[in-house]
Amino acid sequence: MTIREMQKILDAQFLYGEELEDVDAEFVFSADMMSDVLAYCGKCSVLMTGLCNPQVVRTAEMLDIVCIIFVRGKMPDEHMLALAMEKGIAILATEHYMFTACGLLYEHGLRGGA
Repeated sequence: MTIREMQKILDAQFLYGEELEDVDAEFVFSADMMSDVLAYCGKCSVLMTGLCNPQVVRTAEMLDIVCIIFVRGKMPDEHMLALAMEKGIAILATEHYMFTACGLLYEHGLRGGA
C-alpha cells in the first residue's frame, strides 16, 4: 500500500513529504512508547503514534521508517517538521483514534510488522 493510499483511507493531511506519496509500505507499527517501537518495530516502514515530540522523528530515523502518521488530531510543531524534512520522513495527521486508524488500514490489506 502506498503512502497516498493510506492518506486517503485515513482521511489524513500531508504535513510534509507529499513527494513520497508513491512509496510502498508493506507493514505499519503503532505505539505511543518509543521503547516499544525500538524493541518490536522490525521491518515496518510506517509508524502510527499519538506521541508528538522530536523523539518520534529520531526513532523513525533510526529504524529507516519512511512515514509517521499522527493520530487523534496531534500536530507536530515546526521543529519536528523541520527534523522530518531533514531526514526525508513523510508526516501525516489524522483525526482518527489509533485503534480506528489501524482497523481501517488492516481492513484494506495492510498488516503489522511484528
